[in-house]
Amino acid sequence: MTWAAVALDLLGTFFFAISGSMLAVQRGYDIVGSLLLGSLTGLGGGVIRDLVIGVRPVAFEDPLKIVPPIAAAALVFFLRSTVQRHSRPLLMFDAAGLAVFCTTGTVTALRAGMNPIAAILLGVTTGVGGGLLRDVVANRDPQLFTPTDLYAVPAFLGAILIAVLWLLGWYNAVTLYAAAAVVFVFRMLSLRFHWHIPHAQGRWSQPTP
Repeated sequence: MTWAAVALDLLGTFFFAISGSMLAVQRGYDIVGSLLLGSLTGLGGGVIRDLVIGVRPVAFEDPLKIVPPIAAAALVFFLRSTVQRHSRPLLMFDAAGLAVFCTTGTVTALRAGMNPIAAILLGVTTGVGGGLLRDVVANRDPQLFTPTDLYAVPAFLGAILIAVLWLLGWYNAVTLYAAAAVVFVFRMLSLRFHWHIPHAQGRWSQPTP
């Protein structure tokens, strides 16, 4: 990855790790549990991405990758009284992590030679993977499957934006950060105005015994 993508990837790891550590504090976990859940959230999506591409996960090769989860766990630990009272920052940091990883995940897939469609799917997987693992491990209904919320849609938007920019030859550090910003704003607006995808109407009929 370029320096811009690496820097954004580290930021995304920190943002997602913050969301994981905050959830750990709200669930009453200790500092070790906070660090582990933050690390799983911050690094999980990238590990899934690298395994699909077929390379050794960067999280296990670069010692720098563990710094953001440690910093996040320490920060949340010292601010735990505030964290326990407010849930909005958790959603904000989760949105930031989603915005970062759906874009950098797509870039990594494209650089690995994947076609744009596959790169988009892997970018979305990278974006939602950490949050999904966090929610499952913390025994919480995954945001990905919440019917009154948009979660995967902003990730698809970011991945598609990056793929289009790449195909047009407009991909660079500026457009990468701009795409991530678009995803973050879209995700926050969806939370603010309660946007969601229309649901299927009607009830499932029960089979006749």
